[in-house]
Amino acid sequence: MKESIKIFDLTKQFKNLSKEINRDVINILRSGQYILGKNVHQLENAFTKFLNVKYAVSCNSGTDALILSLRASKIGKNDEVITTPFTYFATAEAIALVGAKPIFVDINPDTYNIDINQIEKHITKKTKAIMPVHIFGQSSDIDKIAIICKKHKIKLIEDCAQSFGAKKNGLYTGTFGDFGCYSFFPTKNLGCAGDGGMIVTNSKKNMIYLKKLRNHGGLTRNIHEYIGYNSRLDEIQAAVLLTKLKKIKAFDKKRNIIAKKYKSSIINNKIKLPYQAEGTHHVYNQFTICVKNRKRFSKYLENNGIPYGVYYPIPIYKQKALKSFKYKCYLKNTEKITKECISLPMYPELSISAIDYIVEKINNYK
Repeated sequence: MKESIKIFDLTKQFKNLSKEINRDVINILRSGQYILGKNVHQLENAFTKFLNVKYAVSCNSGTDALILSLRASKIGKNDEVITTPFTYFATAEAIALVGAKPIFVDINPDTYNIDINQIEKHITKKTKAIMPVHIFGQSSDIDKIAIICKKHKIKLIEDCAQSFGAKKNGLYTGTFGDFGCYSFFPTKNLGCAGDGGMIVTNSKKNMIYLKKLRNHGGLTRNIHEYIGYNSRLDEIQAAVLLTKLKKIKAFDKKRNIIAKKYKSSIINNKIKLPYQAEGTHHVYNQFTICVKNRKRFSKYLENNGIPYGVYYPIPIYKQKALKSFKYKCYLKNTEKITKECISLPMYPELSISAIDYIVEKINNYK
């Protein structure tokens, strides 16, 4: 195949949006207002309207969005937060950074999200929150998790790093809990040109506290009420995101067209295709399949010029960074999926010819 395929291609999206983005960046540089200016405020307002929430507070990464939300929930030393072991390390890292302990619950073998049926048996007197991750762009059983949180009077912090625009029963992920946390890392379905994050909440008290935490613990210059962070989204990233937010539904539609093409055309009994749960709108941040012999399959893809990604090869409870917690768990579904999952190229600008080529080669895999 003459066309070079990438696992994702940010340059094509920029080419399509370059006129608007270049104009906005130049205007920002000319203005001299680079931090917490009008673009940041416009983005926060646009988020509240898009998601139908009361407040949105931007910050400098999805990781900080989680940390700030945990801090606003008064979670710290000797507390426990229930989460999934099948996610990017930042989910558990944020919990550990505020002094709490991540408690891992196995995943659903079909959706790869946290298993709703195993959550309650892990709740103890130390449990202060549940932090589900809407993995790969598909909502977890967030409506049921919200009921569990209400029943046990614990916080619900949604990790929506991969799921902006995803829905469960018609409602957007990030709007079910006390906090919805988003990442704008460039490869996300809504990504900026660097790092960025956002937190949404319907609590005015939480909003004010978050705005203080992101700005060294205070809203007034030289007045610091808390030990906070330097976690402010800059104007350039906000401008990039405002441009992309206007196009996000079109990008989402293209991702779903590609996913539909993959799912209808890949016919190989060695490949397990993604499962979409009833009542969900999937945004396909990744298109992740499973195969028994991943090493052999990935070599086959390499030999045919098809890039791939492996998210995530090691359960978080096995990461060296968390060895002080002395985890002894073995979560069956997580152990299996981490050995078998592999993600195919997925981005709105992926060409039909590239998709056809990928499908052909996968169907010929024996």
